[in-house]
Amino acid sequence: MRRDLFNELVVSVREMKAIQRGRLKPARITRAENLVRAGTPDVAALRATFKLSQAKFAALLGISVDTLQNWEQQRRQPEGAAKVLLRIAAIHPEVLLAVSPSFPKRSLWKPGWRKIPRWK
Repeated sequence: MRRDLFNELVVSVREMKAIQRGRLKPARITRAENLVRAGTPDVAALRATFKLSQAKFAALLGISVDTLQNWEQQRRQPEGAAKVLLRIAAIHPEVLLAVSPSFPKRSLWKPGWRKIPRWK
């Protein structure tokens, strides 16, 4: 190992020990829950952009109202496919509306959204 890299590691370890003992404040704090939430849209704000009730937005996503409420109140975080679906809804809301057979398109359509042909 190069001497300068080794010295940098030694300084870093000493700094870590001083932080653990309370002699030094950390430069920044990274929490695991913040890393997990990164990339997850704010569900309540997303629903507000669609101007839908919780029941209608839950139906649009294909989830229960209870699940939606848990996400909005941050008791739980969306995972997997649900997280991806929310990202798509945030970036391309017209896609979510285009694939939904049960929602009237003209009342929810916003100017500037591209129209995508409905799937058959």
